[in-house]
Amino acid sequence: QSRLAESLSQSPDLARQLIRGLVGSEYILESCIRDPGLLFDWLLTEVPYAPLSPQTIVTAVATACTDLLSAADTAPDKLTAELNNLLRRLRRRFITGLYWRDLNGLADFSEVSQAMITLAEVLIQQALDYHYRRLFAKYGAPVGENSRQPQTLLVIGMGKLGGSELNVSSDIDLLLAFPEAGWTDHPTAAIDNQTFFTQLSQQLIKTLNEKTAEGFVFRVDMRLRPYGQSGPLVSSFAALDNYYQTQGRDWERFAAIKARVVASARLPDAALSPTLEAEARKGFYKILQPFVYRGYVDYATVAALRQLKAMIAQEVRRKGLQDDIKLGAGGIREIEFIAQSFQLLRGGRDSRLRQRPLLDVLRQLDELDHLDQTVVERLRQAYLFLRKTEHGIQAFQDAQTQRLPVEPTRKTILAWVMGFASWDDFFALLQTHRQWVSEVFQQVVAEPEAKPVAGLSARPEWELLWHGAAAEADVFLRANGFANPAAARQQIETFKYCRNVAALSANARDKLNQLMPPLLQTLSDIRAEQQVAGGGDNYSADAIFQPASPDRVLPRLLTWMTTIVNRTSYLLLLLENPRILVHLTTLFAGSSWVAETLAQMPALLDELLYPQRLLTLPQKATLGDELRQRLLRLEADDVEAHMETLRYFRLAHNFQVAACELTDRLPLMQVSDYLTFTAEVILEQVLQLALQEMVSRHGYPQGVCDRHPGFLVVGYGKLGGLEMSYSSDLDLVFIYSADPLGTTNGQRPLDNQTYYTRLGQKIIHILNTRTFSGKLYEVDTRLRPSGNSGLLVSSMQAYQRYQQQDAWIWEHQALVRARPVAGDKRLAEAFIAVRRHILCQPREPEVLKPAVVAMRDKMREHLGHAPPSGANETESRGFHLKHDPGGIVDIEFMVQYAVLAWSHGEPALAQWTDNIRILDSLRRHGFIGAERADRLNTIYQSYRRYQHRLALRQEANYVVVTGFFERERKEVLGIWDWFFDG
Repeated sequence: QSRLAESLSQSPDLARQLIRGLVGSEYILESCIRDPGLLFDWLLTEVPYAPLSPQTIVTAVATACTDLLSAADTAPDKLTAELNNLLRRLRRRFITGLYWRDLNGLADFSEVSQAMITLAEVLIQQALDYHYRRLFAKYGAPVGENSRQPQTLLVIGMGKLGGSELNVSSDIDLLLAFPEAGWTDHPTAAIDNQTFFTQLSQQLIKTLNEKTAEGFVFRVDMRLRPYGQSGPLVSSFAALDNYYQTQGRDWERFAAIKARVVASARLPDAALSPTLEAEARKGFYKILQPFVYRGYVDYATVAALRQLKAMIAQEVRRKGLQDDIKLGAGGIREIEFIAQSFQLLRGGRDSRLRQRPLLDVLRQLDELDHLDQTVVERLRQAYLFLRKTEHGIQAFQDAQTQRLPVEPTRKTILAWVMGFASWDDFFALLQTHRQWVSEVFQQVVAEPEAKPVAGLSARPEWELLWHGAAAEADVFLRANGFANPAAARQQIETFKYCRNVAALSANARDKLNQLMPPLLQTLSDIRAEQQVAGGGDNYSADAIFQPASPDRVLPRLLTWMTTIVNRTSYLLLLLENPRILVHLTTLFAGSSWVAETLAQMPALLDELLYPQRLLTLPQKATLGDELRQRLLRLEADDVEAHMETLRYFRLAHNFQVAACELTDRLPLMQVSDYLTFTAEVILEQVLQLALQEMVSRHGYPQGVCDRHPGFLVVGYGKLGGLEMSYSSDLDLVFIYSADPLGTTNGQRPLDNQTYYTRLGQKIIHILNTRTFSGKLYEVDTRLRPSGNSGLLVSSMQAYQRYQQQDAWIWEHQALVRARPVAGDKRLAEAFIAVRRHILCQPREPEVLKPAVVAMRDKMREHLGHAPPSGANETESRGFHLKHDPGGIVDIEFMVQYAVLAWSHGEPALAQWTDNIRILDSLRRHGFIGAERADRLNTIYQSYRRYQHRLALRQEANYVVVTGFFERERKEVLGIWDWFFDG
């Protein structure tokens, strides 16, 4: 206490600063408790009196690290630990100083951002130099294969690091690259450059990112590298150039706008001269510039920017992030998008727009007359206010968040450190800035149709009905398609007075009163429901494809409204987009599953905002790209957030494809393909998520890397056959390629068999675990070698040996529908070769036929529904589309038999895994007559189309009444006899 009093006596202003620092930041308080010297020898003695200039930071860090750096080439492991702790202490020292100066109004935005950029660059450089020297001592210098020159590693900052706008609590997005492939020049221990720089990258990231007792240096995010988490940590210039030219996406162009080299590896003996370093940097920018900036006015990028913003807006609504000053409406991201739209649109022709810091871009937009000076100035003021608010939020606990606090004390503290007397005063100015930004964004970037649409109205009779003033309500409802008007009226009244509606504010109630009459009116256009499967004598073959009656749709609609009515943003969304009302009633009428899913996940309403999504569904590459973008916005180690995002992604795309199918915009094959592609891109990300966790703990098996993890996920059944439905589970088999007796190279090594078993278990856990949004997929692994009694994962050698020596014929049947769906590309090629070899083996018909028939009889006995063909019709309980005689499984068994019986003579039969293409192949090669093949094809698609509609109506037993599909069943049984009795 005496020391504190002595320090404060030197300046009366120090006491005020101390209070603001300790109250405004729990992080400063915790740091000073941990190290009192930080308070007395830094925060009270140096920080208040001079800016934290870049030179101050560079000098302090260099002085502190000199001894460790000079000993790097002979450093024992404990010296690496000393470096890690030193860098963390340096980070804490300067971060507390910046928070102190920022909270006390001693530093402006420029000082804070410049200090943070300098701190990040110098700490990265120190860690890079240290690990480069250690690897150099072990392997020699990496040398270019063609140039024969020493090679450097470039550390490229993306996002705010690249744009020189780093927050005090920012993570850092990095991209790592080296100029040229080749080998190191060590006389006895040479390794290839890719391996050298991969090891260097791993050690650099670990030093920066690993959390120890001293904290961390910077949270590192590597997901902006080519191919994301599945790509190599570091790329040669040639690989980087090829990726950007052939696979670079629009959103990666946005991210690359701010890409900047922030550090590069260098040696003390000048093996890497400044000239070579400069040439390497120049070479990187030469690759990047044509990818980011096109030589023409690129209007297409604005549409891509709109799509990206729409995706973020959807996430904001789904997660309730309206109070997020970065992602929410009128936030920092919208200002960035405004600037980027001009950069990408015209930067290819005007180099003055190729700036990285946002404020520099805004200044250019003013000077080039792209935006009015007043608009630019207000955007600049809004940006500075939002960034200062961001710093105030993050200073409290040094947390990477941009969400406004909700706890009253926290709100008061934030308003106070921002210089306001009350939260209301602060919030009013914040909203003014955000509203202005949002208006400019709408004018510059947003689609015209995203603006509010006026004129939502209903006929007066519906207005009167909703307000309870209709004179002859029952007569009116009956005339508009309601068979039971009294029940409908009661349901409307129950909804009007339910708890959620009663709790609405006056403003929200006004919106509800505007919305409900036109929403109810849309029900009157629904056709009368026809009785569905199992419904009685008046059953119609087309009933399942007809919409439900208004009586059935109304409770679905009101149940959904009950879940969203207290979310004003959704009421506003419906009011501003009247076309959604028609989409909603159409979908609710066609599917109870859609209605229930929307009730559980109201954010799916966003999927109806863009009609083009319901006309043309994206290809698999676009699906994967979208999912990767969603996951990039999450913390890399936040597994729960990844799991929830994956589940929402699946629901959203199942919802989209259901909307297309219900409105007859997609044929069956495209529906199944789309559902299958969705599962595949999810599996790819699930594998990466599980692998990332395993690698962080146990490292990699020998010979395995990011790009080739030595692990393969094989899909069987509907996934393997590209025939996924809305409720399909995943039949999975896991295969690995590493030596089972080998071990991993991490801090906690495991034998490879255990390593890959745990990896498989993690994948199943991520897929099977029930979260708020339910399970991702049900997983079935019983088709693995030896079934439930076998190992969860198999080596490639063990899998091949089992298929050749021990597998039953029914397992070879299952192999017909097996294909790689995620994982190592080289291992996938090996699996395809094994599958083809097994399927193309000669088989004796007198052995194969009875085995297939016996297995089919066994399945009918256990899973069938109807009595055998020829039984008394009155004894029949209906026809199970899948398992009964003449159903789907009969067709599948015939196709599988054909592949096993005939592919040794025609290997092309073993190429495909889906029944439709195999049938086409059988016809094309003359194994089945065209008439039989076409009938099986048509019947199979009819069955499955019907299955899909039953699933959407949640008729899960797939049983139709006796008599329906009778002709089709007889045809299938006739072809069955041709196969097995002919």
